[in-house]
Amino acid sequence: MYLIAQVSQRFLLFLQQLQNFKRSIFALLYCLPTSLLALTLFLLLAYNGSSVFYIRLPVPAKSEPEPANFSPENLAGKSLKKLSTSVMCAVKEENPPVILKTHLPLLPKPAISMVPINHSSVLRSKKVHKHEAVIKVLRYGAKSKRFSARIRTFFGSSVCKVRFFMTWISSLKSFGDRELFAIESVFKSHPNACLVIVSNSMDSETGSFFLRPFLDKGFKVIAIKPDFDYIFKNTHAESWFNELSKGSVDPGKVSFGQNLSNLLRLALLYKFGGTYLDTDVIVLKSFEKMRNVIGAQNIDLETGNWSRLNNALLIFDKNHPLLFKFIQEFALTFNGNKWGHNGPYLVSRVVSRVSGRPGINFTVLPPSAFYPVNWNRIRSLFKGPADKLHSEWLHRKLEQIRRESLAVHLWNKQSRKIKVENGSIINHIMLDSCIFCNSSNLNLLQYNKK
Repeated sequence: MYLIAQVSQRFLLFLQQLQNFKRSIFALLYCLPTSLLALTLFLLLAYNGSSVFYIRLPVPAKSEPEPANFSPENLAGKSLKKLSTSVMCAVKEENPPVILKTHLPLLPKPAISMVPINHSSVLRSKKVHKHEAVIKVLRYGAKSKRFSARIRTFFGSSVCKVRFFMTWISSLKSFGDRELFAIESVFKSHPNACLVIVSNSMDSETGSFFLRPFLDKGFKVIAIKPDFDYIFKNTHAESWFNELSKGSVDPGKVSFGQNLSNLLRLALLYKFGGTYLDTDVIVLKSFEKMRNVIGAQNIDLETGNWSRLNNALLIFDKNHPLLFKFIQEFALTFNGNKWGHNGPYLVSRVVSRVSGRPGINFTVLPPSAFYPVNWNRIRSLFKGPADKLHSEWLHRKLEQIRRESLAVHLWNKQSRKIKVENGSIINHIMLDSCIFCNSSNLNLLQYNKK
């Protein structure tokens, strides 16, 4: 009886396990479609995610690198050959191709510095660097306290029918044939003139070597280191210069030497009177009868009035009120980040304001006086005759310059590397204005900028 009960109990247990197994099978079969669906969805999501976040790395083409070619033909295209040499060509920069973000190459992870950036120290560093650059330029005149005595002795011991001033802020390395020929032209037209070159580099043994041929011929020329404190004294330039020396004036991005020359020429004429010339101006005729003159660079063809003046050549009496206004404008509106703001544009601004006021007498000469050819056409003066028609034009232009012009500004930046061709207008002008006519100075090729 006991044995039957035990067998019956085991049989019931077996039936219960079988029933559980049956239920598991049914549950699995019931859930299988759902699982497969979930798995399918998961795979689809994974595939979609990989396509969305996939970043394509560009593979560079395996080609030999080509050297950069900046010839005029490549820059402006074949049409450049058809343009006249008197036309300035501008190269239009093409828009760069659009790069999609998904095609950007992966960048290496930058090293992370735990030291915070001190922006004020960065700005202060830039300011200190600019100030050091200014001090470097100013240093050449800071200790020259003999300027006053030397220039007064020079003028006092010489019979000067006309006083000329030039400034040279650069090194002697860049003082070449063009600058020497500008000096030649001064003395060819003014043999009894006195020329003062305000320059630290020229007031040296090497500078004296450059000027020796003129001194040997009896011409009166001297190079003197500037004393800015003396030159700017009792003008608005004095306070501006003091603030600059302290680092309180931002010299800006434009060449500080250029802006210093813009101010220096005004102060020299205000203190001594005379004629200021840039070193790329060829003098053609005498200035002895000229007083208080400034030249127009451009005129308005409709009205006939000047539209821009230039300060490459200035002729003014000592203490002239217009010079005072120029210096005042420089000190009050100085901007070292805009080319021409403290130079040609400055004299244009001031003259436009004071024209017609009583007590400020001066004359504005037409462009033909000093600027017979604008900067964008200066190349035409260096070219020899290409054919009969061109030769006739060159002859007419040369005769017009000889008849109407007192000087020719060569627009140094635009022409300093242009070769003077035989038969060109400049070639004839140089033959007219030379003193050392057998010298290599007549070449004027690279102006020792090789």
